[in-house]
Amino acid sequence: MSINTIEVATADRGSLAKRIVDAAAHELAANALAIAGLTLALAGVPVGWALGVGAIALFIALIPEITQAAHPGNRTRPTGRFTLSRAVLAISIGLVYNDPSSAWVTWASVALLSMLIAGEVTVRRIVDGAIPYAAHVPGLSVRNYGLFRASKIFYVNSALLVIFGALALLHVSAWVSLVVLFLGAIPSAVVILDGIIRIRGRRIADRSITQVLTEYEPAFVVHWDAPSGTEYQLSMWLPYLERLNKRYFVIVRNQHTFDAVCALTSAPVLLRKTLVDQDAMVVPSLKAAFYVNNGIRNSHFVRFPGITHIQLNHGDSDKAPSHNPVFRMFDKNFVAGRAAIDRFAAHGVSTPTDFFAIVGRPQVESVQVGARPDADPQSPVVLYAPTWAGHNADSNYTSLPNGYEIVAALLQRGCTVIYRSHPYTHLDKNNHAQSQRIATLLASDAAATGRKHLYGEYAERILTMIECFNASDALISDISSVVPDFLFSGKPFAISMMSETEDAFIDEFPIGKAAYLIGADLSGLDDAIEGLLGADSLQHVRHELKSYYLGDFDDNDYASHFVTEALKYVQ
Repeated sequence: MSINTIEVATADRGSLAKRIVDAAAHELAANALAIAGLTLALAGVPVGWALGVGAIALFIALIPEITQAAHPGNRTRPTGRFTLSRAVLAISIGLVYNDPSSAWVTWASVALLSMLIAGEVTVRRIVDGAIPYAAHVPGLSVRNYGLFRASKIFYVNSALLVIFGALALLHVSAWVSLVVLFLGAIPSAVVILDGIIRIRGRRIADRSITQVLTEYEPAFVVHWDAPSGTEYQLSMWLPYLERLNKRYFVIVRNQHTFDAVCALTSAPVLLRKTLVDQDAMVVPSLKAAFYVNNGIRNSHFVRFPGITHIQLNHGDSDKAPSHNPVFRMFDKNFVAGRAAIDRFAAHGVSTPTDFFAIVGRPQVESVQVGARPDADPQSPVVLYAPTWAGHNADSNYTSLPNGYEIVAALLQRGCTVIYRSHPYTHLDKNNHAQSQRIATLLASDAAATGRKHLYGEYAERILTMIECFNASDALISDISSVVPDFLFSGKPFAISMMSETEDAFIDEFPIGKAAYLIGADLSGLDDAIEGLLGADSLQHVRHELKSYYLGDFDDNDYASHFVTEALKYVQ
């Protein structure tokens, strides 16, 4: 996308209901209703009306939070939410007892329940501070998770509120309520005590972590910061870093990705959230640090001198982020081929002469070169792998707005389709909806024709991208790292141009010279499919560009060049 065609990006704020929840307006409504119920009770309005208004407040509190609590990354929410409305409702219930002989017991119960509800804020803060620490570190044992999930405290206390109300309405002795509430306080006490113990355990471990790492003698570290669901950025590089046969460890900056990273490697993994947490990670044996994206918090570790900071990135493409000036903060930029170097120069990003090292894309070593042995010209298999919308308008290259029509055209030609969407597709609701339409179309066609299309969980999580490459005869994609990787196979591919004329597109994205191009208005779609499935007039162009994008290395020993280059900096 050229500068002249950049459009203003508008954030998708979601539905009105979602925006109300995000703004906590539903919490304000719950508070107002709870206070109204208490006011009615104090004014002598019948108890049923007063508690009815309070019950509506509790309903407003519970319903939106149930869906939030289902999120796998959540460990505390909704604990600590709606504390005022629930505490006020507890007071309203206390008025229901209206038994002078046990008034102090009743109000002791109200005080205890209100304290439990208000104390959820403290529970949440303690648990938020008791984050995971480390895994697989020799000589270090720290318990990373609590005995009881703190998010459940909200439901425990809300259930106590309902039970307290029922006991009051049934005129059960206030002593029974007090006993029930004391028993119900046990989970909160356990979570608080357990959190304090784990925080103390982290602090004790932190006093010795530098010494532990010094004794471990790592040659390099991998620093990674990215949201949950993007572990592929790291997983694509770890097997090749393992081939260096040097000790290393991984620094994770996001606690929601900690478990996933621990499952990817047997090397030590440490969660270090803040800038000052990084200081203890630098030990004498450490010679290099590798990075796989341009996350802003990479700067927290790049600041350390005496270590060679090497950017690997998580793919090579002609996208704007691939020539971002941010790359210059690193000492070295490992790139796949000469195309990456020229890309920086073409966009006015000056770099030192020794900044780049061409190492190829070791991940493509398993890509089968040439036509599939079992390929059937009468039943071609085409991989459709669109990219996502990007964070900004100048990095939005996705063809998903046209994806349904592209897949429908492939089906009309009798193709079996492998549909693999980007992990970030769901971030844009319109593109996510288009992705769902494509999956429905493929399911319908499979039922009608018996063709074994691959899509959804199987194509996106069970199969690797390389396996998708090897199972297909051709590719349709966008400007993304998928295309240069597929170039290794020698098989034909098409690229969707979503904003450029053909000449401007090829000028901006040189890999377009080797692609059958599809316009934003779907012009050229039929010709592109004919090129993919027919004569394939661009075979020689792809052969010429392969070494330009992926390095001039022997296919049979391709990944060794990365290993050889990386070893220079970790010896």
